[in-house]
Amino acid sequence: MKITDMRVRVVAIPMNAQLRHNTGVHPGYLLRNIVEIFTDEGIVGLGECGGGDAKAALLKLKPRIIGLDPFDLETIKMKVLRSIYYMSNARLYGAIEIACLDIQGKVAGVPMHRLLGGALRDRIPMIAYLFWRYDRPGGGHDECAEDMADFCVELHETLGVNAMKLKAGVKDPMEEVRVLELCRKKLGDDFGLRIDPNGVWSVATAIKAGKRMEELEPQYFEDPSWGLEGMRAVREKVNIPLATNMYPNKFDDLGPAIHMNSIDIILTDLHYWEGPRGVKDLVAVCRTFNLGVAMHSGAEFGIELAAMLHTASTIPQMTMPGDAHYHYLEDDIIEGGLMKYEDGCIKVPEGPGLGVSLDEDKMKFYEKYYEKHGDYYARFHQDPYRPEWYPIVGGI
Repeated sequence: MKITDMRVRVVAIPMNAQLRHNTGVHPGYLLRNIVEIFTDEGIVGLGECGGGDAKAALLKLKPRIIGLDPFDLETIKMKVLRSIYYMSNARLYGAIEIACLDIQGKVAGVPMHRLLGGALRDRIPMIAYLFWRYDRPGGGHDECAEDMADFCVELHETLGVNAMKLKAGVKDPMEEVRVLELCRKKLGDDFGLRIDPNGVWSVATAIKAGKRMEELEPQYFEDPSWGLEGMRAVREKVNIPLATNMYPNKFDDLGPAIHMNSIDIILTDLHYWEGPRGVKDLVAVCRTFNLGVAMHSGAEFGIELAAMLHTASTIPQMTMPGDAHYHYLEDDIIEGGLMKYEDGCIKVPEGPGLGVSLDEDKMKFYEKYYEKHGDYYARFHQDPYRPEWYPIVGGI
């Protein structure tokens, strides 16, 4: 079997609100790059990655994989990810690996998780991912901790989720801590709490917030301050497990992070950690050094979510609910539309490979939607209500 072609299409799907974060705003839609890898046997594999319009970058890699066997992933990785450092991009490689694993599963007639060791569970619990919202359903913005706690209760009741994560670094840090306090009061001691300022808080602020949250016993405090040194400094002073998808988020920094004792939990990501197989490599290291693992969300659509679910289902120590922006999406580009939440979980897709297929009508529709609205990553995630605003790391 040989790879004969690769196609990349950029699509955007509307959300039910604008989502604020510490570097700007997702402006009412999310966008993804959808990869299709074609073979000489007529089998097509699907992949996906985000980070804005990466079509040109992906297509630069196309000549490197044409003629290769999609089962030869080590060769593909060497040619795509390892050969020239300034063109290496784990995000792009991850999309290609997902597509090749989809092909492999279709050839073998088995779901992707069988290629990764087999599923230990058939559904993955998910969280209520809380963002401060502009233009909420029904109107208005999230302004105070009470708004966010009420939203958390709503997601608990409608989706069945039993854990939350607040995307922090937007409002006053102590107001954001108050969100967790209210959620604990409203949802009880067994409801999982997490907070993620994405490294924007100063060490002093992160320590102050962490000390206040200790009695809430959060599942973890994610990326409280910038860099490995910032993480280490907070971990020394705060008695809450520290998690990260930023420091480290690549193998180059994993060894130093472990030697510095800067982390307790690493959030796996199919792109930062070089595809589903790379995530399995990461988990082996985490097991060796007794680090926890959880699942990161990168604003994925159904193709990547399927790959995430397959991968997570094979990891014994991934016992905490996974992150997902998915409940904000109005639609999906896979056949059947949005995957369903059932008792706070999403089922691992059945069928060979990823177990999902593209809906061509929706692909065409959301390609046009993207062409109309454009790549907001190129516009610096502008805040429509504060046009002169920009982030200041460590300024809080």
